[in-house]
Amino acid sequence: MDDRGSSLLAWQWTNYPAGHRDRRNLLVHALTAPLFQVGTVALAMSPFIGARLAVLGVGAMASTVVLQLRTHRLERKAPAPFRGPGDVVARFLAEQ
Repeated sequence: MDDRGSSLLAWQWTNYPAGHRDRRNLLVHALTAPLFQVGTVALAMSPFIGARLAVLGVGAMASTVVLQLRTHRLERKAPAPFRGPGDVVARFLAEQ
């Protein structure tokens, strides 16, 4: 399950169907992925617009992470264990 080879994206895509069968989990992903993307853009734009936008962006991204992690518990197949903090970030960005 954790034999990634050279491509994280290919590995994510291969494992996606088995780890996203629960309809509630899929619904949460469909609703929160755009929120994460908006939060990412807000965070990137915050140096030009203001610190308040950074707070909103981080909040949107963090709430997405929390909601998706909670609904992943509904799946029969658990996600592969993370290799470390960098792996958490890389896999979550790849999933979004």
